[in-house]
Amino acid sequence: MTPTEISRMSLSSKSKSRSCHSQTLLGIEAGGTHTSVLITNLEGEFIARHSLGPGNFRLLSERGLKDLLIACRRLAPSPVAIGIGMAGIREEEDCSIVQKAAQSIWPKASLWVDHDLHSALKVAQYHHPEAPGHVMVVSGTGSCCFGQSNRGKIVKCGGWGQHLGDRGSAYDVAYRAIREVIEVFDHRGRWPALGTKLLRATAHVEPNDWIAWFQEAEKSEIAALAVTVLSAWKSNDPLARKVIHQAVDALVSDAVACIQRLQLKKPHCAVSGSMFVKNPAFTRRFTDCLGKMVAGAEVRLLKKDSAWGTIYAASSLLGGCKPASGNPGGITLPKPTHELRIRPQTLGLSTTESRLEASMNLDQMSPSRAFDLFQSEDASIHEAIRREKTNILKCIRKVAASFKAGGRLLYVGAGTSGRLGVLDASECPPTFGVSPDRVVGVIAGGRRALWHAVEGAEDDSMAGWRAMQFHKVKKTDTVVGIAASGKTPFVLGALSRAAFVQAGHVMLCFNPSLKWTRDHRPEIVICPATGPEILTGSTRLKAGTATKLILNMMTTLAMVELGKVRSNLMIDVQATNEKLKDRAVRMVCTLTGVQETVAKDILERCKWSIQETCRRLKAEPSSKRRVNQIVR
Repeated sequence: MTPTEISRMSLSSKSKSRSCHSQTLLGIEAGGTHTSVLITNLEGEFIARHSLGPGNFRLLSERGLKDLLIACRRLAPSPVAIGIGMAGIREEEDCSIVQKAAQSIWPKASLWVDHDLHSALKVAQYHHPEAPGHVMVVSGTGSCCFGQSNRGKIVKCGGWGQHLGDRGSAYDVAYRAIREVIEVFDHRGRWPALGTKLLRATAHVEPNDWIAWFQEAEKSEIAALAVTVLSAWKSNDPLARKVIHQAVDALVSDAVACIQRLQLKKPHCAVSGSMFVKNPAFTRRFTDCLGKMVAGAEVRLLKKDSAWGTIYAASSLLGGCKPASGNPGGITLPKPTHELRIRPQTLGLSTTESRLEASMNLDQMSPSRAFDLFQSEDASIHEAIRREKTNILKCIRKVAASFKAGGRLLYVGAGTSGRLGVLDASECPPTFGVSPDRVVGVIAGGRRALWHAVEGAEDDSMAGWRAMQFHKVKKTDTVVGIAASGKTPFVLGALSRAAFVQAGHVMLCFNPSLKWTRDHRPEIVICPATGPEILTGSTRLKAGTATKLILNMMTTLAMVELGKVRSNLMIDVQATNEKLKDRAVRMVCTLTGVQETVAKDILERCKWSIQETCRRLKAEPSSKRRVNQIVR
C-alpha cells in the first residue's frame, strides 16, 4: 500500500475509557520475545495496550497460533478491522495460514496480515507520505532492511537469521567482537581489554568456556553482549570501534542496496530496534555513512512504536484501500507478467482418483488374494509404459542434448513424485560419475518434504516458478515435471518458468483425462494410462512404480548417449567402497584382459577412474604389460 492509500486518522496518545469494543480497531504485532496488542476506536484514538507471549510464526504450532489469537480475542472480542504483523511470516502461504486462523476467531472482521517489517514500515509511510518511497532499517537482536516505493514495489535485504545474515544486528556485533578478541589472542599472544569485558559480561573464567557456551546459548543471550561492545566503543576501545564500524557499514550496505533496487531518489529511511533507539551515537554514524552514499537520504527514528503500523493497516481496510501485495518476507523476485503458460484442461475425473472395481473389498481380502491382485495390477504397468515409447524416447533425446550442451536435468514434483525425482537424481553421481548439479531433484516443500507432508506446498504455483529462478534454469536445461494428476500447481509453475526461459519442459503424468491446448502444452507429455489404484488415490502404487521405471530409463539411456557406459558396464562409477572397488577391478579386467593385480594397481594410480585406467592399459604395449605382471 502506498502512503497516499493510507486513511488519515486523528491519533491521540491519551487513553480513553471504553466499555464496549464493538467499534474498535485491533492491532497485533507478534514478535520473537512478546506480542503487542493495541486497541483503538475507529478514529484511531488509543483505548488500551496489552502485552502477551512470543508470537514468531516459525516457532508457533498450529495450536499455539490459535491460542495466541484467542488470547487477543479476550482483550478485543469484536473489532471491526484487525491488522496483524507477525515475525517469521515469509511467504503468501504463511499469510494465508494466519488469516484462516484469525477468520475462525473473528469471522466478521476485516483482516490485514503480513510480516512485522511491513507493519512497521506503515508507521513511516503514515508520518511521511510525501516521500517517494520508504526504507525501514531494523537493528535489534536481529536485523533487516525492508522498503517499498510509491509504485508498490517491495524489496527486502537481510533478515536471514543469525547464522546467515543478520548483519549489523546486536547478535552480529557480539559475534564479531568475540571473534576479533580471539583472533588478537591467537595472532599476538595477548588478551585484549575488550576480551576481559566480554568474559565478565558472560560470567566466564577464560575464553575456552565460550566454546561450550556458544553451543547452548540462546540468540538473545549472545546479542546482549552488544551492550558491552557499544560501551567499549564509546570508551574508544580499538577492537570495539572496528566491530561497530563494520556493523554500521553492513547496515548501510543493505540500505543502499534496497534504495537502489527500488530506484528511489531522496528516500525516507526509518530506523528502529534497540541498536538505534538506545544508542544515538550508533544512529548518528549510520546517518552520516548513508548520507555519503545516497544524496538526499533522510534518516529518522520511527515517530511511533512499530506496533501502530498494524492499526494503520487495519484502518486502511475500512476505507476500501487494498494493502500492498508482495512476497511477504523472503526474497522478492520478479513475478511473471503473464499467466502460467503450462496448464491443462480437465475433461473428467483422473483415473488415479477413480475406484478400482477389483479392489472394492480389499479390506475383506485374504493376504494371498490381495497379493495376487497386486501382481495382476502391476503387470499392466509395462504395457502402459510401452504405449508411451515415442514420447519417452523424445524426452531421452532432449535430456541427452541438454547434457551434451552443458545443461542439466531437473526433476520437479510434490509428495511421492518429488521424492522419486530426488532419489533418481541422487543416484546419478555415484552411478555415472557426474557432478551432483547435472541431475537435480526439486520437491515442493523442500528438504522437510522428503520425510514429512508439508501442507499446502504443492498448491503454490509461484513457489514452483521461484524454485526454477533460484536454480537458474536456462535454455540448455531440461525440466521434467512429475505429477500423477498432471495438475499439481507447483509443477505447473516450474514448467511455466522453464517454458518462459525456453528450457526443455516435459510433463510426466498418469491422467489421460487431461487436454493440453496448443498454447499451454509442454513440449513433451508422457502419460501412461496405468488406471485406478488398488488403494484409491494412492499414487505411490502403480503411478509411483511407473514413475521409477521411466526415470530409470531416462537417466540411464541419456548417460549411455554421453558415453558413460561401455558394453553394459558403468565405466564412470565412483568406487567409494570395497564392493564398488571389486566391481571396478572386474570391469577393467573384462575390458582390457589384464590380471586382477595389474588392474587394481593401475586403478589405484588412476584414483579408481575406470576410464583412465583402461586408456592407460590400452596405450601400454602388451609385451611391457606382461613384463610388469611378471615383475609384480
